[in-house]
Amino acid sequence: LDTAMTSLRLLSLLHSLLVLQVHLSNQLEDNKIPASLCIGHPGIPGSPGGHGSPGQPGRDGRDGRDAAPGEKGDKGDRGESGQTGLRGLTGDRGDPGAKGERGQPGECAVAPKSAFSAKLSEGHSLPLTVGNVVHFDKIMFNEQGDYNAETGRFTCKVPGVYYFAVHATVYRASLQFDLMKNAHAVASYFQFYGNWPKPASLSGGSLLHLIPGDQVWVQMALSEYNGLYSSSKTDSTFTGFLVYSDWKNSAVFA
Repeated sequence: LDTAMTSLRLLSLLHSLLVLQVHLSNQLEDNKIPASLCIGHPGIPGSPGGHGSPGQPGRDGRDGRDAAPGEKGDKGDRGESGQTGLRGLTGDRGDPGAKGERGQPGECAVAPKSAFSAKLSEGHSLPLTVGNVVHFDKIMFNEQGDYNAETGRFTCKVPGVYYFAVHATVYRASLQFDLMKNAHAVASYFQFYGNWPKPASLSGGSLLHLIPGDQVWVQMALSEYNGLYSSSKTDSTFTGFLVYSDWKNSAVFA
């Protein structure tokens, strides 16, 4: 069957060539081609052509459907610290807090005190022997009771620095006395009489540091220099007071 078909195609091809030859011959003669020669029989299908050049890229395809979430990846490394940012603006003041509970009552602290002043009474018998304590027997101030008029001695209760002052009226005799602290003279004072017709004065004072139990008093230094005097117009006085306390474990004083 294939052979018969091939022969038939060859006969058809020869016939077309013959017609084409006649047509060309007539065209050369009168330059005219009959209309009947323009339409030939269909030719045999040609061999398949070679592969063409690659075409241009096609359009993007449609978005695919969402896939299932993937597994969580490993934690990445920590990045480097960033630079410190600028300081922010000061915020608004907050509302007052609630009132706290009342605290426990504190101890009442009163500053320690110590002061006295005394003088000789008129007509008071004066010490005439060296070493005798001068008894300033008329109390002018002794609120804490640290001075004893019977012994003429001040006894320290509050440790600290004290100032003591002695003012003596000298009359009819010279005068010499010592300011004593615990049987030791810390200051000495002397006034020569010189047959003056009127009384003279002898004054002195000293700062002393005392601890509780220390005593301070005025004592005659020489028996013949005993010209202490007191009258309604002139006095001999002994005064002392606390300048400041150095009691570290301060107690409460009334």
